[in-house]
Amino acid sequence: MKISNVHPPLSNIQAELLKVFSADIPDAHLAELKNIIARFLLDKARDKADAVWDEKGYTDEQLKRIIY
Repeated sequence: MKISNVHPPLSNIQAELLKVFSADIPDAHLAELKNIIARFLLDKARDKADAVWDEKGYTDEQLKRIIY
């Protein structure tokens, strides 16, 4: 696979992921790693959304009015 348009410097996460992916791991492990990363990012997004929710003082009733 040819990768084009790669411009250094890499971010810290990119550099760490390249270290991980330089090892030949089984596909099952790769799938598990992808799930771990996805869960991590989802947790961070939820934490941020919760912080905004609390900062704005939103309520469940307000959300229900917006949705319905």
